[in-house]
Amino acid sequence: MPTLSTVSDPAPRFPEGFFARQDERDDARFYAEPRFVLHIDEATVAALSSVYAEVLTPGCDVLDLMSSWVSHLPEELELGRVSGLGMNAAELARNPRLSDHCVHDLNRDPELPYPEKSFDAVVNAVSIQYLVRPVEVFRSVARVLRPGGLHLVALSHRCFPTKTIRAWHALPPRERLEVVRAYFMVAGGFEEAKVEDRSPFGADPLWIVSARRTAD
Repeated sequence: MPTLSTVSDPAPRFPEGFFARQDERDDARFYAEPRFVLHIDEATVAALSSVYAEVLTPGCDVLDLMSSWVSHLPEELELGRVSGLGMNAAELARNPRLSDHCVHDLNRDPELPYPEKSFDAVVNAVSIQYLVRPVEVFRSVARVLRPGGLHLVALSHRCFPTKTIRAWHALPPRERLEVVRAYFMVAGGFEEAKVEDRSPFGADPLWIVSARRTAD
């Protein structure tokens, strides 16, 4: 497993086994049954909604990546198109914030099913630990973002352990943040990623790693 100095290298490399999981069976089987639960507690949900309120502008088009039945987008913020991409049709259909949705397995096909420059922002809430081909996904995110568009990744500490990549189990939280920064760096097409701790006191932690798409 890499250390912090490894993933902070100007040309980071991910060692063999980095993206291995305990359960390598088809993800569609694991996500076949809907799970109408929250994966962070209420205080952390509110903190994430506050972050979205700060960085998303009214009327912008948003892709909720690895979405489910709730997007944590603030109710008072009027947005344009809100697309949801996830693994369970029933969860996505129940999400009131989505304008449209599709079921798509990013571990099988990391290419997003949207045209170039479709969105002003792409958000990923507490799901980055499940991607086994994250750099390819980030490259596709850069493709579907408009110039200057924001890719925001929110992280916490809960997970489905058997579907979480090996590195997540081996690394402490701060080094996980550097891994996500490395995803941005290796994928290309983004400005330097920023890391922010927005954890509410006494609740689940919340870290934000974000970067804007470079101008054409």
